[in-house]
Amino acid sequence: MVETIEGWRCIGCGKVEATRPCIGVCQDRKVELVAAEDYAELAWRVAQLEEALALIARVDPKPDRLQESWDALQARARALLADAPPA
Repeated sequence: MVETIEGWRCIGCGKVEATRPCIGVCQDRKVELVAAEDYAELAWRVAQLEEALALIARVDPKPDRLQESWDALQARARALLADAPPA
């Protein structure tokens, strides 16, 4: 599970704040933050790719339908890659 905290981001400069009550032991450390919607989109994409890999790993096509199965797997992979953001 990924820990999330509520915070605020300026729509002008992008500054991020996530204020919490100080208990007197605070030390600031640099962290990298990712927008929740970006993380959720990536998590969804990983799930879709894992499903496609699971098909490849677990499906045993009938010998007389190898080409049809291969074509279906390629079509699914191409569709997933077509939805990929540019690298």
